[in-house]
Amino acid sequence: MNYRENKNQQNLLNQFLQEHGVQLSENVLGKLYDFADLVVNTKQFGNLISAKDSEKFLSRHIADSLMPYIYIVKDIQPGVKWADMGAGAGCPIFPLAIVMPEVEFFAVEPRHMRVEFMNYAKEKLGLKNLTVVGKRFETSGLAYLDFVSCRALSTFENDWERAQPGLKRGGKFITLKSFNNIVHLENDPAVYIHKYALPQEEQVYALVTRGNE
Repeated sequence: MNYRENKNQQNLLNQFLQEHGVQLSENVLGKLYDFADLVVNTKQFGNLISAKDSEKFLSRHIADSLMPYIYIVKDIQPGVKWADMGAGAGCPIFPLAIVMPEVEFFAVEPRHMRVEFMNYAKEKLGLKNLTVVGKRFETSGLAYLDFVSCRALSTFENDWERAQPGLKRGGKFITLKSFNNIVHLENDPAVYIHKYALPQEEQVYALVTRGNE
């Protein structure tokens, strides 16, 4: 797979971004394509993604990873600190680090092979604003964070319970879920939900946030 040559996937991602009022430079898009190739083609760290998802990495995983950038933090200020819990193979934190070089990111992941891959990908992509932390979030020592995120990790309630101690006052927890998994939160006044669709996907997804007041 070579996403720098995959015009169909590039077009799906770019159309998705345009529909949401986002235009990225060719250099930034190129880094996103390179990250996709690293996840799909790098084998020495184990199987990072299913064969089915490897064919739609831009339209499914990169597009989804950019939702926090699109809806919440497009105009973010420099110096912000952001940690991602259970970062796995790097979504959403690598795409976010690529599009927001002014933000300091921490990819927190306890599994050794995933940590090895993310360090490898970080070096290949030259991401100086990203630190890989090979621990569980609870033992990472990270605190007073502006943002803590996760993607499809556990239930919203469990994820919030883990994230909240690491947030500063006024910080924000951000998670990406299937809408079906968080529909019970629709009437919770502490929670903000934004439903969205991804290219050529039937499922409804949700970006869910809660502030640490």
